[in-house]
Amino acid sequence: MYIMFREKEDTMSKVIIAVDLGHFKAYRVTKEPFEKSAKAELIESYDAIGARVKLSDKLSDAAGRFRLAGGRNGKAAGYGEAHNLETEEEKRLVKHIATDINGLVSREKCETWSLAAGKNINGLIIEHLTPSVKAKLDKNLFCNLTKAGKSELLDYFSKEAVAC
Repeated sequence: MYIMFREKEDTMSKVIIAVDLGHFKAYRVTKEPFEKSAKAELIESYDAIGARVKLSDKLSDAAGRFRLAGGRNGKAAGYGEAHNLETEEEKRLVKHIATDINGLVSREKCETWSLAAGKNINGLIIEHLTPSVKAKLDKNLFCNLTKAGKSELLDYFSKEAVAC
């Protein structure tokens, strides 16, 4: 009598994604049927350079300065202010993260996936996900776990109630 195992069907696949505006880390979590603990393997990681650069470094020095000529009674006349640039940059980064999550979850063909993102961006990311990807979302933590190790990350998602 022979026992045959089909590798893909006998393993449970799950993806854990930990993000903040500057970092993106995705792990494939597999648990073999006869093993006690799950294993996490890093499948995608990148740092968003634009998120770590100060707004003042992105803008030209000249645009932030006030000129004296052209103002009334010799007073300074400004070029204008950069309204909402930080907010717009954050929205752009969140959309980029959501696009990457949509692609990754679809490409990995995982059964479920979990997300760890800070409170300030978590809801925005969820808003930009496709309905099919949202439907597979198993656990959503409102904390930044981008610096957590693999075992610590698995511990966070294996607990029922998590305090970050």
